[in-house]
Amino acid sequence: MSKVISLANQKGGVGKTTTSINLAAALAKLGKKVLLIDADPQANTSSGLGIEIRELTNTIYECLVNGIDPHTAVVETSMPNLSVIPSHIDLVGAEIEMLNMDHRELLLKRIIEQLKEEYDFILIDCSPSLGLITINALTASDSVIIPVQCEFFALEGIAKLLNTIKIIKSKLNPALKIEGFLLTMYDNRLRLSNQVYEEVKRHFGDLVFNTVISRNVRLSEAPSHGVSVLEYDPHSKGAQNYTALAREVIVRNKKK
Repeated sequence: MSKVISLANQKGGVGKTTTSINLAAALAKLGKKVLLIDADPQANTSSGLGIEIRELTNTIYECLVNGIDPHTAVVETSMPNLSVIPSHIDLVGAEIEMLNMDHRELLLKRIIEQLKEEYDFILIDCSPSLGLITINALTASDSVIIPVQCEFFALEGIAKLLNTIKIIKSKLNPALKIEGFLLTMYDNRLRLSNQVYEEVKRHFGDLVFNTVISRNVRLSEAPSHGVSVLEYDPHSKGAQNYTALAREVIVRNKKK
């Protein structure tokens, strides 16, 4: 039985998609069988792993709206143990199409239940919003990772996300937990980065991952080559950071 983890933050530009791709790749490299679901209409996770979206017949959109067998939407990547259910720009309209469906908040949960036995980890890259698809992702998840950028407004909007998580726990998914807060774009030369880390740590304590994701040029370059940073430059700081994060996630889940 797999662990289902959403990566969510309605604030854009915090490293959510970068984390989705590279955490999934790092878990796969450590021998875990991983499925990454791209639930963001921008489909950056899909293109960042070299998937030609225009050539696809089935994506997460068809799974949600047309109820197709999700196995037909799974795409293998260049990395062993890592598969993806890609997204598509059509997902923008999916929330409107889902509005009149029965149990509309549970559609993604039902999709994942058909796949759960086949993977160790299922990661969901959510869109930078708190719309119906993100609610579906959180309802289907065991836990959520919240990337937080090391910048002045780092905690802005987190209260809204935490409130959404609280509502989902009370109404749809009582078992939902916070897997952890992940500091991204960290630069230890900047006083601000260290201040943000201390502030987040003070607010959330042990929920903050020990691993921080440093600013790294290789992390920015890898998606344009259609691979994770672990394939693009396995010796880079970015690859080392995400491998450390994957180990931390594995250890945390062994304790539970």
